[in-house]
Amino acid sequence: MQAEYVIVGAGSAGCAMAYRLAQAGRSVIVIEHGGSDWGPLINMPGALSYPMNMTRYDWGYQTEPEPHLGGRRLACPRGKVVGGSSSINGMIYVRGHARDYDHWRDQGADGWGYADVLPYFKRMEHWHDGGHGGDPSWRGTDGPLHVTRGRRDNPLVKAFVQAGVQAGYPETGDYNGHQQEGFGPYDMTVWQGRRWSAAQAYLKPALKLPNCTMVRALAHRVVITDGRAIGVEVSRGGRTEVIEAQAEVILAASSINTPKLLMLSGIGPAGHLAAHGVPVVADRAGVGQNLQDHLELYIQMAASQPISLYKHWNPFGKAWVGLQWLLAKAGPGASNQFESAGFIRSRAGVDYPDIQYHFLPIAVRYDGQVAAEGHGFQAHVGPMRSVSRGAVTLRSADPADAPKIQFNYMSDDSDWHDFRQCIRLTREVFAQDAFKPYVKHEIQPGEAAQSDAALNDFIREHVESAYHPCGTCRMGRADDPGAVVDSQARVIGVSGLRVADSSIFPRITNGNLNAPSILVGEKVSDHILGRDPLPPENVQPWMHPDWQGAQR
Repeated sequence: MQAEYVIVGAGSAGCAMAYRLAQAGRSVIVIEHGGSDWGPLINMPGALSYPMNMTRYDWGYQTEPEPHLGGRRLACPRGKVVGGSSSINGMIYVRGHARDYDHWRDQGADGWGYADVLPYFKRMEHWHDGGHGGDPSWRGTDGPLHVTRGRRDNPLVKAFVQAGVQAGYPETGDYNGHQQEGFGPYDMTVWQGRRWSAAQAYLKPALKLPNCTMVRALAHRVVITDGRAIGVEVSRGGRTEVIEAQAEVILAASSINTPKLLMLSGIGPAGHLAAHGVPVVADRAGVGQNLQDHLELYIQMAASQPISLYKHWNPFGKAWVGLQWLLAKAGPGASNQFESAGFIRSRAGVDYPDIQYHFLPIAVRYDGQVAAEGHGFQAHVGPMRSVSRGAVTLRSADPADAPKIQFNYMSDDSDWHDFRQCIRLTREVFAQDAFKPYVKHEIQPGEAAQSDAALNDFIREHVESAYHPCGTCRMGRADDPGAVVDSQARVIGVSGLRVADSSIFPRITNGNLNAPSILVGEKVSDHILGRDPLPPENVQPWMHPDWQGAQR
């Protein structure tokens, strides 16, 4: 088994690279441990709470007890399936703000400023505005990744945007275009009523080419000889073998599994590797460090009218939704139901949005537990740029062992202040006239929780991951001791080895991570192929004219 390029992980970035490299005539082998993405639970957008809770599709990772959350262990789902996490995610498509990428560039990721990445976002997208307004000059219209909008026919979905405007925030027709800040419709990776994962967009077309194959196997480590990566040791069917890479090995196994693989291969903090008996190939202190995520709360309201999706939350209703979807790819099952967005700034002096909203016209948890109150709705809200940092470390030198994952959530005082602010700003939105016909009362946190202490208790008990881990092999300059890869995603200190997934983000972007992860695959492909990057587009995103003096 050998190819010019061996990619570990058929996830968001890995699929994109497989397609671009194979399209350019290179031979590619993709190693994926997970199984098929066929079946209604993955492909029906409305069923999104199922696959991320199924051991068949998910690695089933949990954090270590989180010290600032009362020792709770939080779920950390990662896709163990063709398409990776793009096959089990919420299908929300957010590029992130222009300032996120300018920050990457300023931190040493040369060539990753917004002007540099915008052409790649355009190259990957096939955007359908659906008549909801938008910003065609900022969007791509012939890429492999279909991006659409929901029908937005539930009155609660429109009420959320109206309430945001009534509270004094701007309305935006396209948060992925010129103006992110404000309230408006969500983009989703759904096409013709089906989940449009990276596997659908990129991998399946790549596998139709004669020079691209996929191997189902568990990667153990990168084989490195004389400082050069020459292949990947895997197990499959009870046998251990090496899949050889004539040109390069590319790790795209997620921000959890990629650092684990690097450390098992001898690349990482020397002391930590030695403690587990792993011979050190390259002492890189940053491997597994700089772990970041988004946390969120559900602010839930009971509805005074039976207009939420709760009407489908019974065996007959679910069967009817499933039938409509199976027969016509239509009905509530054809949308992820996250159809209204909000991006706001927490206070004056913050230059671009640091709070994100996902509005949902039902009161339900990610694990499928519906609120006891019946009809309701909720806003998922959380700060986008927490300063807390965690780490992924080895539990043992056994490749079959899950790594240790410690996010250190809420370890900084600013996190608590920011979350309380999120709750209070959300209550203000729900108190606007647009929601007057629909609000019965607040389910959670509940009217009684008003003081800082009461809100802190609620946060500690109820905050959940938004499932956006990243940053564990961050990109930077070759002389930066904390960087793991250079700005072309080459692992510093080893030749023939790259990392290309959300691990390389220097800092988390403000939004969901699927779009930036695919971006990494697209852009790194050009670096691998030795092509000139796409010409930069120097456009100016909208900034609040008085961001220094006003919160809205």
